[in-house]
Amino acid sequence: MMSPAFISRWRFALVFSAITLGYCGIMARLYLLQVVRGPEIAAMAEHSRERIDVLRARRGNITDRSGNLMAATSPVIELGVDPEKMRPEDEAKLPAVAKILGMDADELSRLCQPGTITSKETGEVRKIRWRKIADAVSDSNYDKIRAAGVPAIYGNRKYVRNYPSGMAASHLIGFMNKEEAAVMGVEGQFDYYLRGQDGWRETEIDARRKEMVQFEKREIAPRDGMNVELTIDLAIQDMADRQAAKLADTYHPESVVIIVSDPKTGDILALSNWPSFDPNNYGSVPVENLRNRAITDVYEPGSTFKIVAVAGALDEHLVTPNTLVDCSASAASYRGRMVNLPGESHGPLGTIPVSSVVSLSSNKGAAQLGMKIGEENFLDYVYKFGFGKRTDAFGPGEVLGIVHPLDKWDGLTISRMPMGQAVCVTAVQMHYAMSTVASGGVLLSPRIVRRVYDAAGNTVFSFPAKARDRAVSSEAAEKLRIMLEGVASKGGTAPKAEIPGFEVAGKTGTSQKVENGHYSHTKHVATFTGFFPASDPKIAVTVVVNDGKRPDGGICYGGTVAAPAFKEIATQIIQYMAMEPPKPSGSGMIAENRTSR
Repeated sequence: MMSPAFISRWRFALVFSAITLGYCGIMARLYLLQVVRGPEIAAMAEHSRERIDVLRARRGNITDRSGNLMAATSPVIELGVDPEKMRPEDEAKLPAVAKILGMDADELSRLCQPGTITSKETGEVRKIRWRKIADAVSDSNYDKIRAAGVPAIYGNRKYVRNYPSGMAASHLIGFMNKEEAAVMGVEGQFDYYLRGQDGWRETEIDARRKEMVQFEKREIAPRDGMNVELTIDLAIQDMADRQAAKLADTYHPESVVIIVSDPKTGDILALSNWPSFDPNNYGSVPVENLRNRAITDVYEPGSTFKIVAVAGALDEHLVTPNTLVDCSASAASYRGRMVNLPGESHGPLGTIPVSSVVSLSSNKGAAQLGMKIGEENFLDYVYKFGFGKRTDAFGPGEVLGIVHPLDKWDGLTISRMPMGQAVCVTAVQMHYAMSTVASGGVLLSPRIVRRVYDAAGNTVFSFPAKARDRAVSSEAAEKLRIMLEGVASKGGTAPKAEIPGFEVAGKTGTSQKVENGHYSHTKHVATFTGFFPASDPKIAVTVVVNDGKRPDGGICYGGTVAAPAFKEIATQIIQYMAMEPPKPSGSGMIAENRTSR
């Protein structure tokens, strides 16, 4: 046995120093972890045990005026797999699960294989703990999948937006995209009310990331979104959609817009665009199909715009329905100079009363009425009828149209704008200008939403009808209304809009499209806008067919293409609403003016 005397002192000192330094290092590390970084590490440990689950709020419904669902939210299961939890014995169960899902068993097996993912931010390589299998699985199928006994495959409940009415009023309603963001329409405008408020639950998890319910700290319940009731009537919307599709099939136009409203309230009962889209599958169509052409596309309105010149001249007491206008002249005097008058679309008309300027759609007559009013006053009436302004009822995307200020007018503008050239409008603007005549001279705001209401049906916010401006006096509007009846009758430009037993007031328009700075002789926009019953207006309808092609190669006129579509929709609405023909009026003024057509 070796004696301690043989142990070298320097070796003992070296070993002792090494052990002492080791303990000092350990103590220093413990001091760093427990004292210096103690609070930080404790917070990290606490945070790693915490889990905050978002409790999704259910998005509110969108209904038509009768409560029919146009947009709804349904609960579904998003199915996925944790590949790290897959057991060897579960492989044999995957074909049964795949059959329930209606997918290929090999594809499901591939999704269940373990894998890794690299973080783009940190470069950290992590095991995949969740891989999505299906976006939406019904509760019944999910129960079958759980019964198959594959613990690694499980689902999370979520809400999915769907549109039961399909394409109906899709441009007004809008849609929710894949990122659950509201896009356009009522979905976008009323997102604040529809989306509700998500809740959350704070709990703790163990080392295997399983929830420990006994340590649940706090739960804030979600607040579901409110519901929105539209002014749309789904039955009338269907009529408009069918008619737009029929026009598209017959005339192969660039686009079709049909608007139906209540002229006394401004309520939009139907708004149809062709081409259209299904918000349930919005990605399957070209992007331009998503455009609400009723508020984004502008065109020269042509003769439908003549109502502004006639109404203004009546309102200023410059003419009466019986005032004669020389529609054979090639030029007219205006403020000390001669201004060339436009040509007539339907041949020479001679000297005719103002009522015939309307019913026969005289370009020369409308130009001379505009001159009587004067540039400043005429432009004022253009604005009062809503042109050159947004309605602010449709949210982003609505355009102003084109109304040039006076300093941009040339020497012919005063003779061209009254007949619907040198100005561009949207279909909505033209529709509400005609509705102004039906409402007694008051320009109303379009109304799309009637109210916002809660789950119990209680109204939270209501949106009453709103007047924007008084365009002309009720007397002037009444006189123009009577003259517009002459358009939709024998001898007028739109006899095909006439409905037996019902008074129809309206105006045709056939405008040439501009190509390369010149008016095209082959491309036109055909329009008919009107209302009925004329003596007690209940429904206003506007039909705009952009660049239609007749099978015989002829021009698509407003009176031959748009007017019959107006009549077809109007007839269906009369039957649907069980309207009764109005009783004949004994008004002396009406009788006097009707004899002057």
